[in-house]
Amino acid sequence: MQSNALNEEPTDRPETTIPSLPPSISHRLYISHFLSTWNSRVFEFGAVLYLASIFPGTLLPISLYALTRGASAIGFSPLVGRCIDRGDRLSVVRGSIVSQRLAVAASCIILWVLAKGYAEQSLHRGLLLAVLAVLACVEKLGSIMNFIAVEKDWVVVIARDDEEILKGLNSRMRRIDLVCKLAGPLVIALIDGVSTKVAILVNFTMNGLSIFMEYFAIARVYKMDTGLQTPKQVSLGEAEDEETDHDALITNPAQDNNTIKRVLHQPWQGLRFYFKHRAFLPSFAGALLYFTVLSFSGQMITYLVSVGYTSFHIAAARTGSVAFEISATVISPVVMSKIGPIRAGIWFLSWQSLSLLSATAVFWGVKSGMFAATVLVIGTILSRIGLWGFDLSSQIIVQEEVEPTYRGTFSSIEASFQNAFELCSYAATIIFSRPEQFQWPVLMSCLAVVCAGTLYALFVRSRRGHLFHLPMCIEVKTSRGAGVVDSSRVRYERLA
Repeated sequence: MQSNALNEEPTDRPETTIPSLPPSISHRLYISHFLSTWNSRVFEFGAVLYLASIFPGTLLPISLYALTRGASAIGFSPLVGRCIDRGDRLSVVRGSIVSQRLAVAASCIILWVLAKGYAEQSLHRGLLLAVLAVLACVEKLGSIMNFIAVEKDWVVVIARDDEEILKGLNSRMRRIDLVCKLAGPLVIALIDGVSTKVAILVNFTMNGLSIFMEYFAIARVYKMDTGLQTPKQVSLGEAEDEETDHDALITNPAQDNNTIKRVLHQPWQGLRFYFKHRAFLPSFAGALLYFTVLSFSGQMITYLVSVGYTSFHIAAARTGSVAFEISATVISPVVMSKIGPIRAGIWFLSWQSLSLLSATAVFWGVKSGMFAATVLVIGTILSRIGLWGFDLSSQIIVQEEVEPTYRGTFSSIEASFQNAFELCSYAATIIFSRPEQFQWPVLMSCLAVVCAGTLYALFVRSRRGHLFHLPMCIEVKTSRGAGVVDSSRVRYERLA
């Protein structure tokens, strides 16, 4: 897809239904994506529950486990991106599936051993915890590989340059993500409430049974779509264009594609490529939004409990949040169809900013803990429409702007920044760890949203020349002389 298509103003056209793919392709794609996301969400949340039960009275094992997992995503995501760019599409996705499932299966076996008390010595428990951390890194990187390969590359190829099909695919894939985000942790938490050992066994069984369906479903998608079978290639001319567009990214222009790709795939060149790319601003703005404590994650839930929220209240708030998030996947394609993804992004991000800034202002100004927390909850729930609407808008921009040969490299660096900013949010609550200090992480989260909005506004301004359209009732009149427009004499008049 050509990037200039994003700059075109949408034309007035009769409303039509979003084009769809043949069910034989879309259903298998959704099944594979659901199984991958479901297993990832269940294990990610379940592992915390299992470790909390196995190592009661201390947060150290859980913290080390989560820190190692997050650090691996930051450090090794660029390597994952290079594998995606260089490897065969089907082999890459199948490799991600197998690595995830084997890592989870091995982790469940170790967790079962620990839960049964077979490893009683501290040294043995420490060694097993270290192995668990390594397996968590493998699972995380496999999940990133699957996500980038499928959502950043496969869906673009399958859409065949049809933006409406691409919007539909993105929204449905994101809807699957959000449903798994809500239902997966809930299911495994209910089972863990009965017995941690049973939960581990259920996790292991689901993981083992799904690998075959996931493995063969994605293979069928690959075989039914000829575009996916086409090897990834880059022409010399395209590579030279990249050199010009990215401010002489490669110092000594190579005479063949292999040299260009080899130099580009060096880690520091990959970062420079990312920062110089025309899709950098929307991508980095989206990554900045991961620096937040306002997401019904463990940090916010811990604060809500401290001010008197019950498990029922938190569950209701989390369910409402996910409902708004899912609604964004329905609203976003419609809005983008009417005003385009670039304009939709600024509107969705503005909505998120207003929701959070208003709630934060009340949170800082009101002394009552319960009332202030409730306002914060409401603002956070409302902001989810803006968050995921912007996520889908920026995803369309990145999918269409980034060259097919470098999608893996670009998206993997984006994933590194997402994980880095997520770790920063945890660092904020480590520094300001007391409930009465939660206002500072909240303020930092709002500042991150404002920074993201500023970066994206710069992108919109550079692409469109302005941020917002004037109302339809305002007409621009210019004075012309000798065929030249005098911009200093532009004036606006209301139409009668």
